[in-house]
Amino acid sequence: MHFHVITIFPTMFDSYLSESILARALKEKKIKVSLYDPRQYVTGKYKKVWPDGNVSRIVDDRPYGGGPGMILRAEPVLKALEVALKKIEKSGSGKVKIIHFSPSGKKFDTAFAKTTAKKYTDIVMLAGRYEGIDARVVKIAKTFVGAANFSDISIGNYVLTGGELPAMVLIDSISRQIDGVLGTYESLEEERISASEFYTRPEILEWKGKKHKVPAVLLSGNHKDIEDWKLSKKA
Repeated sequence: MHFHVITIFPTMFDSYLSESILARALKEKKIKVSLYDPRQYVTGKYKKVWPDGNVSRIVDDRPYGGGPGMILRAEPVLKALEVALKKIEKSGSGKVKIIHFSPSGKKFDTAFAKTTAKKYTDIVMLAGRYEGIDARVVKIAKTFVGAANFSDISIGNYVLTGGELPAMVLIDSISRQIDGVLGTYESLEEERISASEFYTRPEILEWKGKKHKVPAVLLSGNHKDIEDWKLSKKA
């Protein structure tokens, strides 16, 4: 699986992708992550070279019709998207899906992650910022891959400052569905009976004068009773 993220803050992904399971998956080439910064594709009046050599690349502008905040301009985002799609085409990869993050999008869940991991080889994610991305990006992006391979996605009933965190959520959740990313099949919680309570050593935890014990059923060795207990505690 190859993830492609269109974002004006690519360094936000550095720490998350350099730790734990995802870092190992990247090292073992179970997954790939490519980041594309729309700022690199700013041209014309929106690009200014200062006397000291610094370059300003403006990726946002005021919304037509008024309203608060700024909107990511279509042109640099579309150029970044084209670069990603050309890279995919050149690699000879299979099926491509484009995901746009929106508070009004379809709620993301494990079923979506499973289907996406099985059906696609490349996932392109549009991580918006400020008040969002010019709506023409979404309309044009659908013509690139077809409406069936485009999704508006929300990760919850709340508003974030950008699409980078949702992109990380999808990378994490979808990667878990790829063979070899997790240590063992049993580590995939959704494929076994999981509970909302977990315990490990020591059997008796002494904390500030009180003893906190592991539930006796977990020490019983009775697998049926343990499974029943897990079902009763299932989140």
